[in-house]
Amino acid sequence: MKIKMSRGEKIFQVVNYFVLSIIVLVCLYPMWHVAMASFSNSTQLMAHSGFLLKPMGFNMQAYLKVFQNPMILKGYANTLFILIVGVILDLIMTALAAYFFSRKGVMFKKPLMLLILFTMFFSGGMIPFYLTLKDMHMINSRWGLIVPFMISTYNMIILRTSFESIPDSLTEAAKIDGAGHMTILFRIILPLSKAIMAVMVLYYGVSIWNGWFWASTILRDRELYPLQVILREILISNDIQAMNGGAGGDAEAIAQSIKYATIMVATVPILFVYPFLQKYFTSGVMIGAVKE
Repeated sequence: MKIKMSRGEKIFQVVNYFVLSIIVLVCLYPMWHVAMASFSNSTQLMAHSGFLLKPMGFNMQAYLKVFQNPMILKGYANTLFILIVGVILDLIMTALAAYFFSRKGVMFKKPLMLLILFTMFFSGGMIPFYLTLKDMHMINSRWGLIVPFMISTYNMIILRTSFESIPDSLTEAAKIDGAGHMTILFRIILPLSKAIMAVMVLYYGVSIWNGWFWASTILRDRELYPLQVILREILISNDIQAMNGGAGGDAEAIAQSIKYATIMVATVPILFVYPFLQKYFTSGVMIGAVKE
């Protein structure tokens, strides 16, 4: 049966769609501008001002220059190593912690949880954290970007809440059959938590992919730089010598196109991950929502 909307509801729906459309355009246009600029002719791009809706003199020169820089490929390799190893370890450690705090009758459960929650609001600061990494011999090591960040308190709380929603009868039946905690976690709890685990992959993956601050702080060898640190050098420090050779009088023009192309190279891969996880995202977040 079709529900007839009142005049006020129709007006609200039209205004709602209009406002949301404006928000979508505001969010998408910057990325569209960067994409079109990266495919534009450098000289024409420098002479243009205002909105950019299509490439100006389509060419791939900027992308060819970007991939001529050996640091881009090394940055990709370092980022992929940190991403793959980091996400795997993050999921394992977060799942272990969430499982522990989701069980009933655990000794000192509340005091331990309060101590963990305390770290969400207060920390020792950057200098003590850096000195800790130094004492652990993780300065100038990719492991310094993985080990200290293996558990996010926020993500652990979401995962714990999701585990608590699984009926106790399943775990009790497994215990009767002789299953231990590791068997219950990896063969019962995690297979039933695919949606929330997909959300964890997205949260941790985006965080690692976009991370640049601690990488720029603890890494000394440029061969270990992840992609985002290299991107920062190109955009902020204007370090494009490795890509700008032979540009001649158009050096300044090609520099702008190179910056746009570098942004696309560093951004597009993580954007392609989201569509594969989107179907799990909404249900996963709702399952892991904080509840009383």
